[in-house]
Amino acid sequence: MENNPTRRLCFNLNGLMGGLIATVLLLSILVFLTAWDIGVQKENAQNYYKIKDPQGLKFKSDDNAKHYELVK
Repeated sequence: MENNPTRRLCFNLNGLMGGLIATVLLLSILVFLTAWDIGVQKENAQNYYKIKDPQGLKFKSDDNAKHYELVK
């Protein structure tokens, strides 16, 4: 091991500690995104829509957004 007095071991993020920090970071991101997703689902669960012209819908078309309206 190198005998360097200016090297701080608390900033050395390799090995087991780096893996643990990366795992905790990824799990916290997962928890945040899951909670955000549940909130968005709750907000939009009561937003119903009505299709105005079902015969005018095409399989792949950007104009399909014109055929429905939100019912509140």
